[in-house]
Amino acid sequence: MTVGFAKVSLRGNDGQVLQRHAPANNATQLSMEQELIQAIHDAPTKACLVVTGAGTSAISALFAVAGASRTVIDAQIPYAMSALHEYVGQQKADQHVPVAEAKLMAEKAYQRACRLVADKQDTNTRLIGLSCTAAIATDRKRRGENRCHIAWYDGQNGATYSLVMQKDARDRKLEEAICRNLILNALAESFQLNMRLDIELMDGEFIERATY
Repeated sequence: MTVGFAKVSLRGNDGQVLQRHAPANNATQLSMEQELIQAIHDAPTKACLVVTGAGTSAISALFAVAGASRTVIDAQIPYAMSALHEYVGQQKADQHVPVAEAKLMAEKAYQRACRLVADKQDTNTRLIGLSCTAAIATDRKRRGENRCHIAWYDGQNGATYSLVMQKDARDRKLEEAICRNLILNALAESFQLNMRLDIELMDGEFIERATY
């Protein structure tokens, strides 16, 4: 099936489109990804990450560029529901994959970052908790939307990104790539960087961003 991709759309709290641009080709995108990750590694910030459902390739991408030890404190993939409930503790979201779950996961990741670096790091180093909870194309018929929710939290401020993808329009590999780029873009924002990766969206799709 041939699918036409639209330009990237990103909407803020007020629903307005914040940016639109055409997607880069594969070679350019790979170069941009490596450049972005290098900038992330060079920033004076460290993060704990937690990913479930999709987006695990973002963790691999971070480790594929030298300098990951300056960025990643810890990365967790609680894939089973029981593992995710254990990660967030007694506070459990009402539903799997909602924005509330992403925020709770990010807050728990931030708390974990604080525990793991206590009295061991320069106090000027910023700490971030970043999460992704997603449900994407799989090898069986699945009810519900194909979507991902990403959140980051720094102890005072945070942001969420939400995207609902057209179902049965992409394979799992393409949807995973979208989740990966969203995670890396969210990490870049949390690290106070201006660089962003292109994300190929279809007509009617948009990334909803909100701060908290």
